[in-house]
Amino acid sequence: MSSGAALAYGALGLPLAFAALPIYVHVPRYYVETTGMDLTLLGSILLGARLLDAFVDPWLGWLADRWPRRRMLAFALLPFAIGFVALLNPRPNLPALWLIGSLVLTYLGFSAASVAYQAWGAALGGDSALRTRLTAAREGFGLIGVMLAAALPGLLADDLSTGTAHLSWVLPPLLLVAAAATFSRVGADLPVAAAGMPLGRSMGRALGDAAFRRLLGVFIVNGIAAALPATLFLFFVADVLGAANASGPLLALYFVAGAASLPMWVRLAARYGRVRAWALAMLLAVAAFASAAFLGSGDIAAFAVICLASGLALGADLALPAAIAADLGQRQGQAGACFGLWNLVAKLNLALAAGLALPLLDLLDYRPGGAGGLEALSFAYALLPLGFKLLAAALLWRWRDSLEIR
Repeated sequence: MSSGAALAYGALGLPLAFAALPIYVHVPRYYVETTGMDLTLLGSILLGARLLDAFVDPWLGWLADRWPRRRMLAFALLPFAIGFVALLNPRPNLPALWLIGSLVLTYLGFSAASVAYQAWGAALGGDSALRTRLTAAREGFGLIGVMLAAALPGLLADDLSTGTAHLSWVLPPLLLVAAAATFSRVGADLPVAAAGMPLGRSMGRALGDAAFRRLLGVFIVNGIAAALPATLFLFFVADVLGAANASGPLLALYFVAGAASLPMWVRLAARYGRVRAWALAMLLAVAAFASAAFLGSGDIAAFAVICLASGLALGADLALPAAIAADLGQRQGQAGACFGLWNLVAKLNLALAAGLALPLLDLLDYRPGGAGGLEALSFAYALLPLGFKLLAAALLWRWRDSLEIR
């Protein structure tokens, strides 16, 4: 596959990631401000929808091993786009029902498209090196989509709610252009060997692969290490650094560094192997993050250096484990099933991080906007993730022989 075709495959990652940011970040505040929905009701709906979304992924992965992935991806884009537009244009008279319906439509389309897209990339890659390039292209465009979604609300309107509503009308043309680029340059995938396998047997076969189980184990531990600071980032910047207005530029620096580092990690993986390159990135993240716990009010420049260094490590986290998963899934002949489980774990990691960090901070008397509990916040934001990251690195190194596929 040519470099142009690999980039064309990656292009569709931009609108998918573009929509993911407002779905997970903006929707809670947006619905409170525009509809006045009760917080308890809103939280219950969001939790239920997200759990449903996570646990439907294995079924979608099984489906992606029975349908042509390219066709499944194309079909999923329509409900995804319709649901996203509806989600950010609520009806004030029926906000709860509108939110439930639009979330189900958006999540179903988004998740089906994501699983089919990942499995398609696994089948397109003829070898490990090409699968790494395809994964890096997909994640690189995804980072651009995240940065675009983060920047646009402030550019489209003077207030965040209006700018968020305008995002809904940016997605359809963005999705159309990206889909045209991808489908016009990238051919269909190969027939799926496991197409006739029942759902339970398919999931059992995926989890019966010792290498895939080990990779999932590393991915879970490393994912918690990443999700903890992601959950607490805004609290840390506002209350520890005293620089709430700097959160946007700092996030942008982190994601730009991640996108810029992707070619470097692809080259390092090709030369030294993906496991060694990923382990190196974990150690870089540990070295970068270790000093964050000692920062205080006004230490914005020092934290910017940490964001830059940890952003460089992000590129490896995005490209390399998913590329290894693609190899293992293709080796099983059921990449869809493997990515269905992969996405389930990724979503549960975010829920687990919030479920672990926020109650812990509450127990240690941290209150957002207050002066108390800042040491607990620094511990949960900076030091707790280091323990998980070091454990992930140790597991990765222990299992390196079974995970390094060439």
